[in-house]
Amino acid sequence: MTYSEMIKLETFEERFEYLKLGGVVGRETFGSRRVNNQRFYKSREWRQLRNHIIVRDGGFDLAVPERYISGHTLIHHIVPIDDDDIRHGSDNLFDPENLVCVSHDTHNAIHYGDFSLVKQDFVERSPNDTNLW
Repeated sequence: MTYSEMIKLETFEERFEYLKLGGVVGRETFGSRRVNNQRFYKSREWRQLRNHIIVRDGGFDLAVPERYISGHTLIHHIVPIDDDDIRHGSDNLFDPENLVCVSHDTHNAIHYGDFSLVKQDFVERSPNDTNLW
């Protein structure tokens, strides 16, 4: 699984299916070692790479043009990382081929495999539109 492979998929839905992990809500990831995770995400090196990924992806959700992210932009590791990756400095941590911009909702949906968590595109109202929201 790589960014270059994912980017060949045209739609948001295809990219989501490619990335979804099907995890379980409440399953521990970093647990008591979460401090390592937080230290990593606050590092200068990570913040610089994060900015690079946002520019590369245009700030769009799953790098799908016109799929704007409202709110905070997250950077998702395509191949998930764990505490061992952080402690041993795995190449996966900083590899742009393992990173993509996502919204908070998309990030949760990828991890828990539930597309219903993803906000659907805004539908603009028009004159004489009689459908309720």
